[in-house]
Amino acid sequence: MKGTSKAIALLIALGLIKLPLEERTTRRLQDHRLLSRPIDLSFRENLGQMGFAASLGGLRSLVASVTYLQAYSAFENVDWGKVDSLFQLTTRLQPGYEKYWEEGAWHMAYNAASGYLYHSKKPRAIRHQLTRDHIQRGIDILEEGLKFSPHSGILWAKLGEIYSRRGLNSLDETFDTLDAQKAGDCFLRAAENGALQVYERLGAYELVKTHDVRSHRRAYEVLLKNYRENKRTPALIHNMKTLEELLSIPAPQRIRDADPMQFSPRKPVR
Repeated sequence: MKGTSKAIALLIALGLIKLPLEERTTRRLQDHRLLSRPIDLSFRENLGQMGFAASLGGLRSLVASVTYLQAYSAFENVDWGKVDSLFQLTTRLQPGYEKYWEEGAWHMAYNAASGYLYHSKKPRAIRHQLTRDHIQRGIDILEEGLKFSPHSGILWAKLGEIYSRRGLNSLDETFDTLDAQKAGDCFLRAAENGALQVYERLGAYELVKTHDVRSHRRAYEVLLKNYRENKRTPALIHNMKTLEELLSIPAPQRIRDADPMQFSPRKPVR
């Protein structure tokens, strides 16, 4: 009995010594996305028993693939509420996979929003409200995804695109800029985090639209850098000429290029 008691005591002691080390190791693996974080209880209620059991093992990615396919089926059936719910499950199963966040936001901010806008059987005011609500839902999805992947260039870029392109004009039911300041900031963050460098210029173009002098200075610095790197697109030159006027840049410091918009009525391609 004494030997058994000593053995049990030794196991308990070893367990207490080992526990903090295992906890630190687990946290380190989770921080580097080598180990998924445990699913919270509220989420468990949203999954069936088989799906939840699989998610406890090594099959979370498989379950996420299934819910993703179900979301696509709901999209084909134009069931936007179900699309959103299934993408919520999918992203929570695989929060580090940015593609799921990107596509979930796209369905809400573009597909669902446009679907409601042109739904002829709904009153105009309701259509517009539903459109704005789903655009905001797309923004919320991307912002949540960025909490898990704050250095994702693609998620920053997609968020910038919504702010740049999904502002609803209620008069003619077209889309324009939603928030130029936020669009510019997001595009610049995208470029800083590995997205295509064209987003750096796109960010500056959005900041030109604002009424903030500091944003204009920031845009001018970005475009001047690109100009010196010989990325002299028509849009870059046009926006630089605009900023030279807005910032009262002295004549000797201005670029020599002529504004291409003076010779063409069409808006240049970015």
